[in-house]
Amino acid sequence: MTGWTRRLTLTALLLGIAFAMPAQAEEADDPWPGLVQDIFSNRPMNDGSAVIGIEMPYRAEDAAIVPVTLRSKLSPGDSRRIRSITLVIDRNPAPMAAKFELGPDANVTEISTRVRVNNYTDVHAVAELSDGQLYVSKVYVKASGGCSAPAGKNIEEARNRLGQMRYRQFAREEAPASRVREAQIMIGHPNNSGLQMDQVTQLYIPAFFINELKLSQDDSPVLSMEGGISISEDPNLRFTYVSNGAKRFRAEAKDTDGHVFRNEWDVEKPGT
Repeated sequence: MTGWTRRLTLTALLLGIAFAMPAQAEEADDPWPGLVQDIFSNRPMNDGSAVIGIEMPYRAEDAAIVPVTLRSKLSPGDSRRIRSITLVIDRNPAPMAAKFELGPDANVTEISTRVRVNNYTDVHAVAELSDGQLYVSKVYVKASGGCSAPAGKNIEEARNRLGQMRYRQFAREEAPASRVREAQIMIGHPNNSGLQMDQVTQLYIPAFFINELKLSQDDSPVLSMEGGISISEDPNLRFTYVSNGAKRFRAEAKDTDGHVFRNEWDVEKPGT
């Protein structure tokens, strides 16, 4: 082997090591195994590619309001149903963004909301089915600084809108006789993460967010959410469900300061 060949071979080996080390370091630093232990008590995770879909932009336009849609992929003939969906943003300061419990008779098949993303990260959706098994899907999102981004509204404006709720319905493509509905709940709330700084005092604003939300048609549960700091300012949920013929849609929300907000609407005249 000539000296030139030896130098070339050595250079290739060094480059190979250099390229391999970051990948190994990133793999070693993967928070997901620890999150499976902390959030799910190390329960087995099954491939969820045919069970639960998660859609988010690969590169977020605004890290403080990143849209996310969770969608059931179970076939109509599948006898199982999704009991709950846990949304985990792996590299956020509080990774469990939300846990959604689905009403047993509501047949919720799609949930959309907006979240804060603090770092480039995997985002996992974990569905628990009626068979007691967990199924996981994931996407990768490029975003940073979402949890510390300043609030979009000033303190006085946020206070005046605190707890205000709106309920909207959307037309569906199904036949008019279909009982499938698509609706949206919006709640006025700053949902402070505890990582944002007051631009005047330069002090951190204490965490203050909606941590419970329950939705029902009359007294029949449709959807509930256990929320955390990763849910964006002015939380909103857009979702599908099957009507049971109820005339009233009800919402109850609680925040970390103990406030309770309630409202209800005529299903045929949702309004504000």
